[in-house]
Amino acid sequence: MEVLFVSHKHPPATGGMEKHSFELIVGMKRLCIAHDLIYKGIGSRLHFFLTLGRNIRRYLNEYPTIRIIHFNDALIASYYLLCCRFNRCVKHTVTIHGLDVVFPSYLYKKFVLPRMNRFDLILAVSKATASIARAVGIQDEKLRVIPNGVDEKILTYKFSLSFYDDFQSRYHLDIRGKQLLVAMGRPVKRKGFSWFIEHVIPHLQHDYLLLFIGPFHWKPTKQERFLRLLPPFIRNRIGLFLGAPTDEPKLRQLLNKVEIRKRVKHLGRLPFDEILNILHHSNLFIMPNIEVKGDMEGFGLVCLEAALCGTTVFAARTGGIPDAIKNNKNGILLKSGHAEEWIQKLNEFMGQPLSEEKIAASVNYTKRNYGWKKMAKAYYKEFLKLHN
Repeated sequence: MEVLFVSHKHPPATGGMEKHSFELIVGMKRLCIAHDLIYKGIGSRLHFFLTLGRNIRRYLNEYPTIRIIHFNDALIASYYLLCCRFNRCVKHTVTIHGLDVVFPSYLYKKFVLPRMNRFDLILAVSKATASIARAVGIQDEKLRVIPNGVDEKILTYKFSLSFYDDFQSRYHLDIRGKQLLVAMGRPVKRKGFSWFIEHVIPHLQHDYLLLFIGPFHWKPTKQERFLRLLPPFIRNRIGLFLGAPTDEPKLRQLLNKVEIRKRVKHLGRLPFDEILNILHHSNLFIMPNIEVKGDMEGFGLVCLEAALCGTTVFAARTGGIPDAIKNNKNGILLKSGHAEEWIQKLNEFMGQPLSEEKIAASVNYTKRNYGWKKMAKAYYKEFLKLHN
């Protein structure tokens, strides 16, 4: 079986969709003959899109035994449908994640997404994504749900024995004896970072410190200043389309408050090994997502990474997060945007953390049920059905 993978979301850019694209292609190369046409951050992304049809035809001419073309998200698949010549000699498949299905555009939902039914197979990363796809007209018989994976190598990682000394040396913070909470990701509104600081942090007890990890700008960027000039109706849609850090201005304002700085620190973007060490030595990983119209969390990959590190996960029951975190199995699910429940459960946990046995059970559950290799094998089985 020979497959061509097409993606504009790929390392060196970081994020759940980029990890999915990378791990799917790497995993499939172990199982079949896999070619890749991907944007790696070199040159113009616009040029990549404008030459997409020509490059796909080039691959099909060079490798005439390719029988499946897989697009790694609905955006690039939509562009192909609208602007490129549809090749009827091969099967077409696409992964849908979340935002690429709920994007708040009437024209997109009315005229573009239904055309996805021309594809032979549509693979959703979560049940929530599949449910929304059905609601916008995607044929149920073409839909399959294959959850994202997680890096199994985390289980063999050798965590630092001098973590607290190293942390104090780098960040000038002594965190010994403190309850350590961690949140991770881009500061977009759906992540609920500023909501959590405003509505939950002031009511937490015990001696704790909340660490944010991920890209963050302490000063307004050119993109942020440009978006401010636009009317809210247009600003919101462009911000979603660009993946702009829409929660960053509010988060920046909160983090500059004296009373917040005592309890909350933003460490910025960190290397993966450093993230793993922080997660392993943390008491809690929080994912306090809130409902945002036209946006959704397609899965919850960072929750799985935290769970494999032995960190107790508290996450909002919204979007595709329940596909990653099963309540009382590998984390705790709480009502999205319900501050009272978050405050109560967090205070209870910090007063009496989980036992080592329950933490081990959470790690084992995550290990048994998730993994990039498991995900790639599931894709392979579905592709094989099409191929045969």
